[in-house]
Amino acid sequence: MVNPFDTFAIEEAVRIKEKLGGEVVALSMGIPDTERLLRDACSRGADRGVLLSDRAFAGADTLATSYALSLWCRQYEPSLILCGKMAVDGDTAQIGPELAEHLGIPHITDVCEVIDVTREKITVRKDTGEGFEVLECPLPALITVLKDINLPRMASIPGVRYGHEADVQIFTASGLSADLTKVGLSGSPTQVVRTFTPQRSSEALPIEGDLSEIAGRLTDIIKEVL
Repeated sequence: MVNPFDTFAIEEAVRIKEKLGGEVVALSMGIPDTERLLRDACSRGADRGVLLSDRAFAGADTLATSYALSLWCRQYEPSLILCGKMAVDGDTAQIGPELAEHLGIPHITDVCEVIDVTREKITVRKDTGEGFEVLECPLPALITVLKDINLPRMASIPGVRYGHEADVQIFTASGLSADLTKVGLSGSPTQVVRTFTPQRSSEALPIEGDLSEIAGRLTDIIKEVL
């Protein structure tokens, strides 16, 4: 499935294209079947898709993934890169900022509104969690967007037909001249050993004694938790 946060990035990119012109390219790294998701992006307004797919990319963490994505971006030189805030499986929110750092361009995370965009700069509203900031930065740049930014359009029948026939280019590691020590497992300083649902309990723990004994027991419990 398309990562939910990315659907808002696609919609915002299409809206910017409708205002300024240009081209929207949907970019992803994954297994060959990911081409289907890129075609869905094209049915919603993207002009074409680009898929990075190679066994050499398998097992990549966020650093190796953002490195691979940066190789294509260096070739294409996009004026503005829009990413969803995060993937809903890993929830790291690292790909966007790491991609920007690989490319050496400014980035703004947690954007809830694009106030204005020209061919030279972009002005956005950023949700800080405690309020909002209005920020402006020159292009090229990268932003990650929140779900509040827009309401994604549904694909029309002509859009679906276009997506079915749209151009989706597939690049391998060799096609990108990738350094194989920086992709896949070899380029991943972190690895997921296992995933699990944490055990949660609402059981109360009675503590008895005088004030000093209760304070001591609370201190011991806090130390165990931390």
